[in-house]
Amino acid sequence: MKKFTWLACLGLAIVLVAGIIAFSVQTAGGKVQIRDVRFVGSNGTVMSALLYVPKNATAKTPAPGILAVHGYINARETQSGFAIELARRGYVVLALDETGHGYSDSPAFANGFGGPDGLAFLRSLDIVDKNNIGMEGHSMGGWTILAAAATMPDAYKSVVLEGSSTGKPYAAEGSTTWPRNLAVVFSTMDEFSVLMWGVPRGKDAPKSPKLQAVFGTTDPIEPGKIYGSIEDGTARVLYQPVTTHPGDHLSNAAIGYAIDWFAKTLSGGNPIPSSNQIWFWKELMTLAGFIGFVLFILGVGGLLLSVPVFAPLAKVPPAGKPAKGAGLWIGALIATAIPALTFFTFMGWGAKWIKAGSFWPQNITSQLAIWALLNGVISIVLFLLWHFVLNRKNGAKAEDYGIGLTWSDAWRTLLYGFAVIVCGVFLLGVADYLFKIDFRFWVLALKFPSPIQARIALAYAPVFFLYYLVASLALNGQLKLANKGPATRYWFAIGTASAGFLVFLLLEYIPLFAGGTLLSATQPLNTIIAIQFLPLMIVTSLFSTWFFEKTGRIYAGALINALFISWYIAAGQATHFLVR
Repeated sequence: MKKFTWLACLGLAIVLVAGIIAFSVQTAGGKVQIRDVRFVGSNGTVMSALLYVPKNATAKTPAPGILAVHGYINARETQSGFAIELARRGYVVLALDETGHGYSDSPAFANGFGGPDGLAFLRSLDIVDKNNIGMEGHSMGGWTILAAAATMPDAYKSVVLEGSSTGKPYAAEGSTTWPRNLAVVFSTMDEFSVLMWGVPRGKDAPKSPKLQAVFGTTDPIEPGKIYGSIEDGTARVLYQPVTTHPGDHLSNAAIGYAIDWFAKTLSGGNPIPSSNQIWFWKELMTLAGFIGFVLFILGVGGLLLSVPVFAPLAKVPPAGKPAKGAGLWIGALIATAIPALTFFTFMGWGAKWIKAGSFWPQNITSQLAIWALLNGVISIVLFLLWHFVLNRKNGAKAEDYGIGLTWSDAWRTLLYGFAVIVCGVFLLGVADYLFKIDFRFWVLALKFPSPIQARIALAYAPVFFLYYLVASLALNGQLKLANKGPATRYWFAIGTASAGFLVFLLLEYIPLFAGGTLLSATQPLNTIIAIQFLPLMIVTSLFSTWFFEKTGRIYAGALINALFISWYIAAGQATHFLVR
């Protein structure tokens, strides 16, 4: 019990310290106030945003305003680097949740992605100088602010498109006069270069005919050169930081270019150099918060097994009869390779088979659920073949794999899994309330779930439970290292679960870094989604092994993983069907 108490307290301490530091950074040491706001937009849609209010912004001394918008399958916190730096320079920043994202009402893509409503709300604030408003949007967030610019053409002064574009598929065509005072920040290794500007590589953006038409030239665009006139609202400039599409959020250069452009096109900001940036400390602290959360779950999971109702679940894990020698390594190789090798194909099948509806309303989550389901089917078939053809001869039985389960243990396990996750949700809720943070780093983001997102998560959880049940059976039954200490078993399980996606990402991104295109150039979105798999596979394999070691069965870890992953995905994805 001392070990579990120590783990839970360590997790709490990390979250507390990280939250205090993160809050200090994003409020610029108390000079900026962060408000969690809701407002009603078009068609009664309730919109969500974080409002960053610097002390200089009052009704008597209104400050310039910025509408900052995230991209597809992200949320308002994704723009925190931009929001923090702009707010500490004296701008009122509205970091918006697009429709169907974060805490804004579904469906996604409705009402100009929520952009016109966001701009209208920003302009309604008496602390905002209505003659000095800019807009910044990343990826689909760029289309969001362009929808606002098209709807309210005289309501803003300048625009920054980060990794985004004018024109098809989701925005009005750009010209030499629209949108007003446009900065395009398009990275040299942006994975969406074909979609956005019709060029094979991000570094080819200066040669894009589509972009050249917006700049009013037929020659290659010179990055950093201002075309047109700021005074007339026709200024255009291209910036090219050396990073990727999601890398814009971790780039001092990408954020700095937005700072510089608004300093040139808006008046009233503080002259802090764009090189003076502090946002990354907040990002590090919310990563620490995620690590603290994981430790807290491990500690609380152990402590709950001392509660009388859950105490019968605490069992010594079976010695087992796992694969040995070459069979063990072949099995591990197959287990690590198949999930990565099938990722694009099964995600594609999921997109074709499942359309958003009232029960499963999130397209990407549905695709991931189909990927998980089919991988579970493959894994159980391979496991059963191994057991009946090879391992049953060695006397292996269900008990050796941690499969045995009584009805009494079944309902206790169900309550136990929910109790562990509820404790984790409560911890994140407290962090959100006290410090206005979630647990994130870059594309990895665990958000406090809204009631609707919690309901959505429960709808997907059974499929992920089946997947993690089979995964635990493989990791802790078939591929368990015999006669090794717990630490070795943990590392082996983590490596088996995550190595495939590590190799997958290296194969995709080494060509991008070397030549400017992904190995699978037609799969930019799914490749970026896969980046999250590496840390998530590490965490879920840790949970699987930890709870198997504590309960001697595969069920508790599988349930906790299913609830955790369903929560993680549902709270961070776009909801494409109207859900109330």
